[in-house]
Amino acid sequence: MKKRSKRFDEVSKLIDKKKQYTFAEGIELVKKSSTAKFDESFEIYLRLGVDPKKADQMVRGTVSLPNGTGKDVRVLVFAKSPKDQEALDAGADYAGLDEYVDKIKSGWADVDVIVATPDVMGEVGKLGRVLGPRGLMPNPKVGTVTFDVAKAVTELKAGKIEYRVDKSGNIAGAVGKCSFDTVKLEENIKAFYQSILAAKPSSAKGVYVKSVFFGSTMGPSVNITDSTIK
Repeated sequence: MKKRSKRFDEVSKLIDKKKQYTFAEGIELVKKSSTAKFDESFEIYLRLGVDPKKADQMVRGTVSLPNGTGKDVRVLVFAKSPKDQEALDAGADYAGLDEYVDKIKSGWADVDVIVATPDVMGEVGKLGRVLGPRGLMPNPKVGTVTFDVAKAVTELKAGKIEYRVDKSGNIAGAVGKCSFDTVKLEENIKAFYQSILAAKPSSAKGVYVKSVFFGSTMGPSVNITDSTIK
């Protein structure tokens, strides 16, 4: 069993594990318990009443956080000329095709998101075994396969994030930094939560959101009464 740090044990005393906190209380508790030596991400975790093994109950999508993530998102765009230059002009960190295909085959993957134009997906698809497990494969369902690379890059840099339910029915997302003021965190959390609600599969029966927890990268989790997230 992994031993917890004294810091973790100390901040855990702030939270009653048997209690459900309101939306506002949860934000303040996470901010107070974020005492690591770096600016921790503010995270939200949801347990959903869906069966991800069924294709019609897969919950997946994107949401643009109104106040961004607080993280410098590194974007690679697979595209031929002139789309590669359009991507760079829009703020992409890397853009091109053959050079980056070869780099990834050699083990490089120093990026957070990959966008590709539809005409190069034949080449990009060959990298599936490398990109797939890392969650980096471009997908038209989440807007990362598109000819409008400038728009895609701009949105990603501004705070557009992707979410996807895991095999246990859970979804997690980093919705900002613990250093964000409360109002900004509230707005980001509401945007993320409402997007999850809107993505509810029509075939999902019973309780959709079973539990909600807030937490920080290195801190304890806080059980939230989801009805207070309005």
